[in-house]
Amino acid sequence: MFDLHGKVAAVSGAGRGIGKAIALALARAGADLVVFSRTEEQFERTAEEIRTLGRRALGLRVDVSRREDVDSMVRSTLETFGRLDILVNNAGLNPSYTRMERVREEDYDLIMSVNVKGAFLCSQRTITVMKEQGGGCIINVASVAGLKGLYKCSAYTASKGALVQLTRTMALELAPFNIRVNALCPGFVRTELTDGLLSSERGRERVLSLIPMGRTGDPEEIAPAAVFLASDEASYVTGAVLCVDGGWSAW
Repeated sequence: MFDLHGKVAAVSGAGRGIGKAIALALARAGADLVVFSRTEEQFERTAEEIRTLGRRALGLRVDVSRREDVDSMVRSTLETFGRLDILVNNAGLNPSYTRMERVREEDYDLIMSVNVKGAFLCSQRTITVMKEQGGGCIINVASVAGLKGLYKCSAYTASKGALVQLTRTMALELAPFNIRVNALCPGFVRTELTDGLLSSERGRERVLSLIPMGRTGDPEEIAPAAVFLASDEASYVTGAVLCVDGGWSAW
């Protein structure tokens, strides 16, 4: 339904979870992919799966919080594919599930450097390319936690809230250049990132009590929304915050 043939997409944090699901969904829609993360085994596995779908794939080791890594990623993308049409800022982490007063400064800095600075750097470098091409699309994978409070996740919710606001400002600045910027906000999705919260019975019950549909989501249920936002069918959509959350944001 959504045709991405002739497009090149770059997805951060594509080695597992939502990032991997998005990368594979974009490939099924016809895009060629650059998949990058900090773990070579994971992104190479994703790249190989993309190739089995008949699409080209480039896997790269990138720390999105390091400008030199981001610059290298964009150079390699242009050398291999000659263009970059879609950027999905998905890389994110949350090493801290504790009350705010117990959050370690180093954990706070790490969360912000990956979740916010990483998206900022990747977007900043990519914008130049997209302006020269005459347009493009950026999707920031935020979270419903960036819109609502989440117990024992102060640094994480702050980072995702910042990403939502970054999306809105980018959309305003880049609309004249035919570059669309949207935020995709998953709810509780079963991934390695949420295992810590969902591993205990008490934590799981608390989570499920917030979701009208009464269950967590799967990464494959998030990916189609990213394909839509990346497609020409979303040509009039920018600055949007799309929640895929089983109804959590409706409370």
